[in-house]
Amino acid sequence: MFKVISCLAYEHDYSFVVIAAIVCVAGAAMTMRLFDRAARLSTEARFAWIMLSGVACGSAIWTTHFVAMLGFQLPFEAAFNPLLTIASLLIAIAFTAAGLHLAATPPNGMPVETGGAVIGIGIIAMHYTGMSGYEFAGRIEWDASLVEASILFAVAFGALAMHLAARQRVRFAKPMAVVALVLAICAMHFTGMGAATLVPDPSVPVPTKVFSSEFLAVLVLATMAIIAGLTLYAMDARSQRELVASFRHAAQHDPLTGLPNRAFLSDNLPAMLERSAAAGKEAAVIVVDLDRFKEINDVHGHNAGDLLLQTLANRLKALTGPGELVARVGGDEFVAVKQDVASRQEVDSFVRRLVDSVLDPIHNKAKTLSVGASVGVSLYPDHAGDADDLIGAADLAMYRAKRALTDKICYYDRSMDEGRRERSALAIELRHALDRDEFELYYQPQHDMKSGEVTAFEALLRWHHRERGLVAPEEFIPIAEENGLIIPIGEWVLKTACAEVATWRRPYKIAVNIAAAQLTQADLPRIVHETLLATGLAASRLELEITEASIIEDRERALHVVRQLKALGVTIAMDDYGIGYSSLSTLQIFPFDRVKIDRSFVEDVANDSASAAIVRATILLANDLRIPVLAEGVEKQENFEFLRAEGCAEMQGFLFGRPQPLSEIASLVGRESRPAEAPRPSTPGVRRIEATGLALSRQSGVA
Repeated sequence: MFKVISCLAYEHDYSFVVIAAIVCVAGAAMTMRLFDRAARLSTEARFAWIMLSGVACGSAIWTTHFVAMLGFQLPFEAAFNPLLTIASLLIAIAFTAAGLHLAATPPNGMPVETGGAVIGIGIIAMHYTGMSGYEFAGRIEWDASLVEASILFAVAFGALAMHLAARQRVRFAKPMAVVALVLAICAMHFTGMGAATLVPDPSVPVPTKVFSSEFLAVLVLATMAIIAGLTLYAMDARSQRELVASFRHAAQHDPLTGLPNRAFLSDNLPAMLERSAAAGKEAAVIVVDLDRFKEINDVHGHNAGDLLLQTLANRLKALTGPGELVARVGGDEFVAVKQDVASRQEVDSFVRRLVDSVLDPIHNKAKTLSVGASVGVSLYPDHAGDADDLIGAADLAMYRAKRALTDKICYYDRSMDEGRRERSALAIELRHALDRDEFELYYQPQHDMKSGEVTAFEALLRWHHRERGLVAPEEFIPIAEENGLIIPIGEWVLKTACAEVATWRRPYKIAVNIAAAQLTQADLPRIVHETLLATGLAASRLELEITEASIIEDRERALHVVRQLKALGVTIAMDDYGIGYSSLSTLQIFPFDRVKIDRSFVEDVANDSASAAIVRATILLANDLRIPVLAEGVEKQENFEFLRAEGCAEMQGFLFGRPQPLSEIASLVGRESRPAEAPRPSTPGVRRIEATGLALSRQSGVA
């Protein structure tokens, strides 16, 4: 060991040693920084950064060696063999890159320290290759024990450096890894130099020294600077490309599921269609909409909803093969693409795989999450000639599948486009219906089951289109709900009904439907209160009908609104009982004054045992809760007899009276000869109808 210290203290120019140390520390720090970056990347992106790390570390090792060698003071001339000098640089880079690769991506069972040992071997190989190229008039005699020590230092400190850098189990692991790598380089070099005894030999020719040591030192440092500059440039260019790639990936992929998003689909679908056309084959676009997903969020929370989406996304990614793509384009909507389709059977099989993966329940701790799927399919080029139209066609088919009771997979056909155009035209006309006074209220009587007397009327909306004539409510009400027009229309119905009924001499009650979108309005109680004051109608004569579907989204808010309405003195009825959630807790929590059984159960009550059981159970439950029951859609005598026998309190249907305009029931209700003008909405939000995209409901005065 004394020879090593003596070599460093007495046989080196300290200025060169200091420069070598600075290069060594800087190179080691850069290497560890690059290695840390590479270890965090994916396997595909890691290779380039490992190569940059190898270049940086190998160059630092080589420069440290040769700058220190230039500071090695000899009493005779010396030179460097150019081939062996260059070979030593390449050896350092190759071994270092290999060692860093093994440490960053170790094969099965191989510890990361193996990579550090390979780096140590590279330091050794570079040093002794460089020493072989050291030419002088003499020979080198080696101290075997110090050579062995130099090898041990390089391998041990190299393994320690990678242990600290890769595992990072201790505090300050990164700077300690830099120190360990510096020790591997310096300890090996100076121990190796201490192991060498340069013996003059007159028989060896004196080498020709072309350049001075100072010039060679500058040349080596310049080489190092060029290599470092090229490395930094490559790093910067690589970083820029990765940054752009990461931004592009983020812009074109869903952050929750990692699936491609709508932007990715828009960019890539045209090319997929072109490839299919070039191959003389078709392509299929499949729109998958999850059924009951909102219930998962409402009942189990949004974390459960996110888990369900992530699980489904992983399943869908796993089942897609070459030429197939699945993207998430909405909260609960996915679009799948299959190119190079040769037959309809291929599409059917692909769709079946998609649906099966969605329908398979997800088990999470004590909860089981399951959803349904409504699927629309369109084919290129049969159904559309470009990407946007193809997706639109599949979307139309999906909505038809969603409305279907049984078959939830629907292929597009041309009639769907005709229906879409018809609905769009109707929506445009609907926006002007209020201003043109094209709406009218019809009234259908409600009868006491025992006495047969009229107890109330339900206000039902009709649209007298100036060109189409009378438009059926089932045609325009869903359009009004989809476009948010139901809010101003519903307010018009409320104000007009109250104004007209206030003129009746006979104190019949009036039932008005409240849509889901109206119930979400915070000022609904205020609107009702102002309407009662403006028209003079007694609050006890107004009944507001709501469905359970309209309150299930936010039960607490809906309950608050209902209680405010009850405080005004109006009565509240649950409409269409039986077709929605039909939750017993809703009947218990909400202060309903009446329950209306949906017509779909009443129509077959005399012949269908299931309908009879549901109606019988509803009447029994409501009677126990002391809530009167009204049956809708009573059209046959046998239905009437059944309902009366079961104790139903009231009825409504064609058997006793169809909806009629006010002029037809004027004598029955005792309408005054000069009724007050029904107040038209005066606020801009009512007069000017604008689409607001509110939730759907089918309870807006439809018979």
